[in-house]
Amino acid sequence: MAPAFEDNNSETLPSSFSSGSDDGVLHKSKVTVVGSGNWGSVASKLIASNTLRLSSFHDEVRMWVFEETLPSGEKLTDVINRTNENVKYLPGIKLGKNVVADPDLENAVKDANMLVFVTPHQFMEGICKRLVGKVNGDVEAISLIKGMEVKREGPCMISTLISEQLGVSCCVLMGANIANEIAVEKFSEATVGYRDNREIAEKWVQLFSTPYFMVTAVQDVEGVELCGTLKNVVAIAAGFVDGLEMGNNTKAAIMRIGLREMRVFSKLLFSSVKDSTFFESCGVADLITTCLGGRNRKVAEAFAKNEGKRSFDDLEAEMLQGQKLQGVSTAREVYEVLSHRGWLELFPLFATVHEICVGHLPPSAIVEYSERKPRLSLLEGSTQYY
Repeated sequence: MAPAFEDNNSETLPSSFSSGSDDGVLHKSKVTVVGSGNWGSVASKLIASNTLRLSSFHDEVRMWVFEETLPSGEKLTDVINRTNENVKYLPGIKLGKNVVADPDLENAVKDANMLVFVTPHQFMEGICKRLVGKVNGDVEAISLIKGMEVKREGPCMISTLISEQLGVSCCVLMGANIANEIAVEKFSEATVGYRDNREIAEKWVQLFSTPYFMVTAVQDVEGVELCGTLKNVVAIAAGFVDGLEMGNNTKAAIMRIGLREMRVFSKLLFSSVKDSTFFESCGVADLITTCLGGRNRKVAEAFAKNEGKRSFDDLEAEMLQGQKLQGVSTAREVYEVLSHRGWLELFPLFATVHEICVGHLPPSAIVEYSERKPRLSLLEGSTQYY
């Protein structure tokens, strides 16, 4: 079990309250971050700097770590707690002395009433099943996860999966957020998407905001989450363009077409999605930064340079040191939705990315897809989205 961090206020306060409200008691929120990869570690750093500063939060931030044994023979959690640094996924960056790594998922979430989920999306269903009945009834959650689950009945957003399986409210946070840049405190923005409760959205904004990380809230969970999910598919396409040395004009065209397909797909799945969301950090800004510098673009570039002869799995293992790609699996999930609903011809870029990833088409097909004109009449009313 992970050690406890000694809360500066613990001597005078009960475990979940502090003085300061009108009735003499202020509820203090306790935060756990579920995930400890590159972005999870940066999220913990951001949050930990604020829980020390804000009296409405407990100082300690628990960070659940999927335990690994390092080449030195030490456990990753032990090294994080000894050095205050995630030496595997965020080397050289101090997380904050109030961050406590915990390899026990149930223990990590115990007593927490604010849960931050930031793991590869393909692991979330299993994590949620392990947490059923293990979280407090007053928990609020937020997902920083890009991706979706595709079930027989249709696509399921990760925030919905969390809400339905755990019985909690779940906001989302997405944006132009390359983790290593935020880790060294370069200025960045992010967007919190919320459903109904503006007050809890503002609490999440408060928890994440720093002078170098500006967060705003919009009332559009699905729009914000789909932007963060779909941009990884477009980034794969941008990587193909880079690998084939097609130039900036081609890349700009791919990004523009990709943004259009992101918007159409989102609005067809959820009519509540707002056009304005695509102009927030979670939309066009995240698309730009991911297509210029993200891991999906980087690995897709290598895939194209190897003419598709090396698999994404091999390249991921070689290039990402244990981190996971999201774009390839998301492209597959999007393709399943398009195929099931008869929308393949409406989304030629999305469809082509998947077909290249699985070897049905060569990387050069990324600029040949435009010969397949979308038949907008396939879906009544779809022309309004174009």
